[in-house]
Amino acid sequence: MFNISKKLMALMCIVALSGCSSAYYSAMEKVGIHKRDIMVDRVVDAKESQQDAQEHFKSALEEMTALINFDGGELEQQYNIIQEQYEDSKKAAERVSSRIEKVEDVSQALFDEWQEEIEQISSASLRRQSSSKLKETQRRYKTLIQSMYKAESKMTPVLSALKDNSLFLKHNLNAKAIGALQGEMLSIKKDVGVLIRDMNAAIEQSQKFIDMLEN
Repeated sequence: MFNISKKLMALMCIVALSGCSSAYYSAMEKVGIHKRDIMVDRVVDAKESQQDAQEHFKSALEEMTALINFDGGELEQQYNIIQEQYEDSKKAAERVSSRIEKVEDVSQALFDEWQEEIEQISSASLRRQSSSKLKETQRRYKTLIQSMYKAESKMTPVLSALKDNSLFLKHNLNAKAIGALQGEMLSIKKDVGVLIRDMNAAIEQSQKFIDMLEN
């Protein structure tokens, strides 16, 4: 993780470079921020976005459960809470996807650069050691990114179910409609459970990869 002054410089570069990845990485190199540093930073961001998404999905499930068990009071108020939870979950899911894409982008740049630099090493022994390290890092990265995409894929059915239930309630905001959703809740709970499990696995893999890069 780079320090605050470097982060400020990085932000200035982002504005100036208008999103061009190769130019961005080149500018970062000039201020002492290497692709390895950016890689660590983006994996951390992806991990934190998954942790945040977990909490939003859990809250959405809790509010939906509260509505199913609703016993008197203002149904519309509870519906509004559920709608807000759905929107928050959707935004959290979009952040997860965006940050995974950023990890993918820098990983490709890092591994390409690494391979090019290995070819410039004249010592056969050092070249073999660096090549071995690259292959191990790529292997660990493959495990990481697969776990991220697996968790990401589990968000879609949960969001779809939350949206369906939210729209159904909007059109049928009464006790009978709430009762009709009880069966749906079993499926949602199962899907959220699978999502949380896979996200925890991805978060664990993220931390292992971060530790490897920083050591």
